[in-house]
Amino acid sequence: MAQPFAPRFRRPLVVLLCAQFLLSASGATEIPAVGANARWPQPALQVSQTEPNFQAPSATHCARPVQTHETPGVRNAQLQRPRPTPAPTMGHLDAAPPEALRKATPAAAAETKAYGSSARELSAAVPPAAEFAPAPAAVAPVAPLPPASPAPRASIAQPVQAGRPANEPVTAGMVDDNADFNEYLNFRGRTQVAHRERDINMRYLLQVRDARGAVVPDAEVAVQAPSGAAMWARTDAGGRAWLHPLAFDRTHSRMYEVTVRKNGRQGTAFLQRGQKNAVDVVIDRPGAAPARAQLDLVFLIDATGSMVDEIAKLKSTLRTIADEVARLPSRPDTCFGLVAYRDVTDDFVVRRHDFTDNLNAFQGVLNGLQAAGGGDYPEAMNEALAETVHQLNWRGTGTTRLVVLLADAPPHLDYGGPQYDDSMVAALGKGIKVFSVGASGLDKQGEYIQRQIAQYTGGRFVFLTYKEGSNPASGPGSETRHDVANYSVQTLDRLIVRLVSEELGKLPAGG
Repeated sequence: MAQPFAPRFRRPLVVLLCAQFLLSASGATEIPAVGANARWPQPALQVSQTEPNFQAPSATHCARPVQTHETPGVRNAQLQRPRPTPAPTMGHLDAAPPEALRKATPAAAAETKAYGSSARELSAAVPPAAEFAPAPAAVAPVAPLPPASPAPRASIAQPVQAGRPANEPVTAGMVDDNADFNEYLNFRGRTQVAHRERDINMRYLLQVRDARGAVVPDAEVAVQAPSGAAMWARTDAGGRAWLHPLAFDRTHSRMYEVTVRKNGRQGTAFLQRGQKNAVDVVIDRPGAAPARAQLDLVFLIDATGSMVDEIAKLKSTLRTIADEVARLPSRPDTCFGLVAYRDVTDDFVVRRHDFTDNLNAFQGVLNGLQAAGGGDYPEAMNEALAETVHQLNWRGTGTTRLVVLLADAPPHLDYGGPQYDDSMVAALGKGIKVFSVGASGLDKQGEYIQRQIAQYTGGRFVFLTYKEGSNPASGPGSETRHDVANYSVQTLDRLIVRLVSEELGKLPAGG
C-alpha cells in the first residue's frame, strides 16, 4: 500500500530559475530535454488509513465469479462517533453539519420502518468490522452556518414517490464543471455549506501526446513543487488531466515540475503559476494501444431506504446500459463492479462486489440489493468511496476507469476514518473518473460535495429532473432544484451510455 510521496526536488534551483526565465521569455511550457533522464519518485509506505493511497491499478482481468466483501454496521443508537478528522494537507472541516440534517425525523423513522431491514442478500466472506481511527486533534472552532434552506431528506423523499409506475422513465440533466469552470467557481462562492476544503482555484490542463501527435491515455503523472509537496494523476482516454497545484501545495510555489511516464517512456515539462496555456508533454513511442478498449465501470450506490426508486430503475435498465455500451464503436471489454453503502448503525456500512465480466452474475447481485436503513440524513459515503478507490481490483495500464455515484445525501463529516477529499485525490492518481448522480432529495451540501468529487476527478455532475423541480413525486420532466443552468435532459440510462461513449470516443485509433 502507498501514500502520497514526499520526494526531494531533484534539480538544483538554478535549473528551475533558468527554466522559468525561458518560459517567461518564450511562453512555452514544454521542455522535453530537461527531464529526459529524470527518476520516477517512489511513494513511501502508508502509515495511516486517513492518508491518500496512490497504489497504481494493476489487475490484469476480471474473468472471475462475483466476490463480495462486507463491512458490518453497528446497530447501536447510542454510538459515540469519533471526532472529525482534518484533511492531511490543506483541507479542513469548514463547519459541523447543520443540526437539522443530523437528526432522524419521525418521517425518516417511519420510512426506515416501512422499508425494513434487508437480510444478507449474498453469502460471502465477511472481514472484521472496520475501525474508524479517531482524529489526532480536534478541528478548530468555526462560525456556525446560516440556517439550511433544504429540508431533511425524509420530508423531500415523499412516500408517494416509492409508488411511481415501474415503467416510468427517470430523467436527468448534466453539467460539466470543468468545461464551465468560472460558473463552477461562482457556485462554490455562493454555496456556504459544510465540506472538506481543497483549493482548486488554480487549475491547469495537462495534455500528453506521443511523437506522432497521438494522445497518450492512462499515462502516470507526478507534479512536484520545490518544497517537496507533490500530487499524482493519470491521463484520461483523451490523454488529458486537470492539475490543481494549490490542492496539495501550501507554499504556493511559482514553478512545478510535471513528469509523465508510460511503458518505460518518460517526459518532463514545467508548469509556471499563472500561465494561460496548457502544459504539453511529449512521450516518445510509449507503446502500442491495446487491440480492444478496456472499461472498468462501477456503480457506487447509497442503499438506504429513500433510494428504493433509483435502485429499482437501475436494476431494470442495467442490461440495456450494458448492451448499448457493448455496441459502441470501440467494442469495449467491460468489467462491472458494485459498491453499496448505508451507515454505521445499519446492518452493513459498505458491501462491495468486485469486478466481473459475467453480466448475468452482476445482474443477480444488483437484483439482490434492497433499499433499507438510514435514518439520519448523511450516510457512509466516505467509507464507500474509499473502498471503491482502494479495495476494488481495478485493471492496469490502458483501462478507462469510471464510477457512477448515485446518492441522495452527503457523507457524514462527523466521523473519523476515510474522508471523501482524500479519496477523490487518490482517484485522480489512479485514473478513476467519478460521475456523481444527485438523486431526489439531495440538498445543497450534497450537491456541493458531489460536484467537488466529479470536478476534481474530471467527471461530471448528473442530477435527476422532474416535471416540477421541487417535487420528485411529480414524475419525469426537465426541471430541477439544483443550482445548475444550460443543461439538456435525457433518460438516466441513456445519459450513462452517453458518458461512457464520450470517454471511450477519446481513445486513439486502435484503442
